[in-house]
Amino acid sequence: MNVRRVESISAQLEEASSTGDSVEDELEMATVRHRPEALELLEAQSKFTKKELQILYRGFKNECPSGAVNEETFKEIYSQFFPQGDSTTYAHFLFNAFDTDHNGAVSFEDFIKGLSILLRGTVQEKLNWAFNLYDINKDGYITKEEMLDIMKAIYDMMGKCTYPVLKEDAPRQHVETFFQKMDKNKDGVVTIDEFIESCQKDGNIMRSMQLFENVI
Repeated sequence: MNVRRVESISAQLEEASSTGDSVEDELEMATVRHRPEALELLEAQSKFTKKELQILYRGFKNECPSGAVNEETFKEIYSQFFPQGDSTTYAHFLFNAFDTDHNGAVSFEDFIKGLSILLRGTVQEKLNWAFNLYDINKDGYITKEEMLDIMKAIYDMMGKCTYPVLKEDAPRQHVETFFQKMDKNKDGVVTIDEFIESCQKDGNIMRSMQLFENVI
C-alpha cells in the first residue's frame, strides 16, 4: 500500500461508518475463534470504533478468508499496488513489522494494531513503528546496512517509472546522508532516540525516507 491506499481505507471507514450495515456477530465470533481477544478488547487496544473494526474486518476477510495471512499471500496482495516495480523485498520487511509476535502470520488483530498507529497514531508512535521496520534484525539498533536494505527495497518497489530517472547509487547516497545526520555519537548504529530526534528535527528526512507515506 502507498498513501493512496491509506487514503482509500480512511475514506471507506468514513463512508461505511455512516451506514447502518453491521457484521458485529460475525466479527465477534471470528476474533474469538482466531485469538482469545474479544471485540471490545481490540477496540480498547486500537484507535478504531467497534463499527470501524467491523468494516475493516469485512475487507480483511475478503483478502484473507482464513483470518490470517502468511508472507507469500501478503507479498501477492502488496504487489497489486506496485505493478511497475518489484515490491517483494519491501513486502517482506513490512510483513515482519506487522507480525509482531513473529509467528509467520499476520492476523486481523496484528493488522489492526499496526494500522491504528499508522492512520491515527501520534508522531512518536509512528516513528516508533517506523524504527521497528528499519531495525530488520530487531536488536534495538539500525545499522547502515539495514537502512540501505530498506532504501533499496523502496527504490525497487517504485520501479523504473520515476521522473527524473534515479541513478543506481541513489539509495546509497541517501543512506550516507541520513546516517551521518542520525548517528549523533558516531558509533556506527542509530538508536531509537537518535532516530526519533533526527526525524522530528528534519522534515526532509521524514519525507525522503517515506516513513509515513509509503510505509504501508
